[in-house]
Amino acid sequence: MEKPDFIIPVLGKPRVQSPISLSKQKGDYIANYVSDNAYIIYDIETTAKGPTRSFARNQLLELAGPREKIYFDPAKTHAGIVTCGGLCPGLNDVIRAIVMCLWYRYGVRNISGIRFGYRGFLSEFRLPVVELTPDVVEDIHRKGGTILGSARGYGERVGEIVDSLERMNINMLLAIGGDGTQKSVLAIAKEVKKRGLKIALVTVPKTIDNDLSFVQKSFGFETAVAKAVDAVAGAHVEAHDAMNGIGIVKVMGRQSGFIAAQTALAINDVNFVLIPEVPFELEGDNGLLGHLEKRLKKRNHAVILAAEGAGQDLVESCKAVDASGNKKLSDIGTFLKQKISSYFKEKQIEINMKYIDPGYIIRSAPANPNDSIYCARLGTNAAHAAMAGKTELLISLIHNYFVHVPIAMAVRTKNTVNPDGSLWRNVIEATGQPMLMKN
Repeated sequence: MEKPDFIIPVLGKPRVQSPISLSKQKGDYIANYVSDNAYIIYDIETTAKGPTRSFARNQLLELAGPREKIYFDPAKTHAGIVTCGGLCPGLNDVIRAIVMCLWYRYGVRNISGIRFGYRGFLSEFRLPVVELTPDVVEDIHRKGGTILGSARGYGERVGEIVDSLERMNINMLLAIGGDGTQKSVLAIAKEVKKRGLKIALVTVPKTIDNDLSFVQKSFGFETAVAKAVDAVAGAHVEAHDAMNGIGIVKVMGRQSGFIAAQTALAINDVNFVLIPEVPFELEGDNGLLGHLEKRLKKRNHAVILAAEGAGQDLVESCKAVDASGNKKLSDIGTFLKQKISSYFKEKQIEINMKYIDPGYIIRSAPANPNDSIYCARLGTNAAHAAMAGKTELLISLIHNYFVHVPIAMAVRTKNTVNPDGSLWRNVIEATGQPMLMKN
């Protein structure tokens, strides 16, 4: 891994006494402020005879939470909140947490919701801002989606976005989005610095695939797995109760197969898991089709769970890209359905196949209780970081501590399932599928 640099940029020395009344002592039954000298280490692996280590400041992760001194005067603060990219369970929960923390803990009374991602900053779309108050956000965590609307693209129009931030006198922008959103925020930060502006830029990482680096778990991921489990359960019933029944379920996971892997472990009714990180072949003695035939002869049914990015080397390549610049994937689900149907038809073996794609049902679902708790804590810590004048950071959970991670570190690489690691080993154990389906 490239050498880490976890130092968080700040807009200036915080000189304003926080309106949040906390303690600086331990053991007095009052929650404490978080010191700017409170850190955790990222690399915790060692051996019994490992050397004693010391750490440079840039190797340490800064703990998130409320500071005793803040940078912005709450009475003069204008906060902006924007949701970008695709939908994900928990977006409304994060919005609510940010608003409630800024309003009730700090006394910020000017909070604007930007409509439909970065489009909301551009005059051509004529999108009015949403005034966010506790009354507006009180019940939104019970609903799926985002009350602000979300959209991909337009993050490259940095100059116009910063023009809009200046016109609105926004002091802090809290963006909720994935890899593309994070990269756009970095570009916005560069333009903000160029103009000598004092705008805090803080993000809450949103990636249902759980694929951002230095993020232990993405919000919405647990809800996605829970919903995917329901889809697999349906596919299993359909397959089990039919002659030579085959259930195929496709779930999200462009480059990372975490949803598929965790779903398989959660329900234990999956026989073949296909993820982008592990190649497979269809034909031959050790191909998927041959193993599927053996499974049907032995047990009369089978369930296949495929991440959307799996097997892209087998399907006809799609050259189109979406508004965020992501390559559009070919549909591995319909591809598998067609290939399996042709294979057994040629062998004159009757099958009953059902294909389920629950993608949009998963994305639009409200967050489950675990995700709601997580979202509330992410949003609150994002508000604390912005008020302290910290910038170019995302809020993350690492080793079960909420921390500040420089956005520049998080977007360098993707987080993926390690085929040599324990998670994939556990999946192989749960499914009984071959270690590698390649001839």
